[in-house]
Amino acid sequence: MRVISGKCKGRQLQAVPGMTTRPTTDKVKEAMFNMVGPYFHGGIGLDLFAGSGGLGIEALSRGLDKVIFVDRDGKAIQTIRQNIQLCGLLNQAEIYRNDANRALKAIMKRGIRFTLIFLDPPYKNKELEALISMIDEHELLEKEGYIIAEHAEETELPQQIGNLVKVKHETYGITGVSIYGYIAEEKGE
Repeated sequence: MRVISGKCKGRQLQAVPGMTTRPTTDKVKEAMFNMVGPYFHGGIGLDLFAGSGGLGIEALSRGLDKVIFVDRDGKAIQTIRQNIQLCGLLNQAEIYRNDANRALKAIMKRGIRFTLIFLDPPYKNKELEALISMIDEHELLEKEGYIIAEHAEETELPQQIGNLVKVKHETYGITGVSIYGYIAEEKGE
């Protein structure tokens, strides 16, 4: 695992020890960023099932100002801290050990809105639709922002969840990627 592009390009990242997390492959990561970027001029990201922190670190490397990393696994949190330090991004990261729902509730209280939200839960976990709905309901995504949901290739997410519309869907082997954003009228275009 490595950072593909931006200011931290080429940095090797540590994987979470054990078999509990499944890192996003470089091919899938590159495709995701090409669909929504590939580079950014500031903004805040949320890496909700962060694992090793690879997606959030890539977003920071490509220009986001700050990323909040959340994972409920202690080994993942240690790995994220190591990777953030390795890339020299400590002052641009917040790292929390928490489950997704509790983390979103804590974020709601802070009134933060995100440019990019990464949702990459374990493929067995079927809560993607509920999480996207919660993000929409509490307006946690900026009008120009995107939710990038990584899921099992056979998982079929709805075309629309609340005010969010699936703007892109691609499959890479066993991995599906669905990207949600607000429709043009919602963005005031």
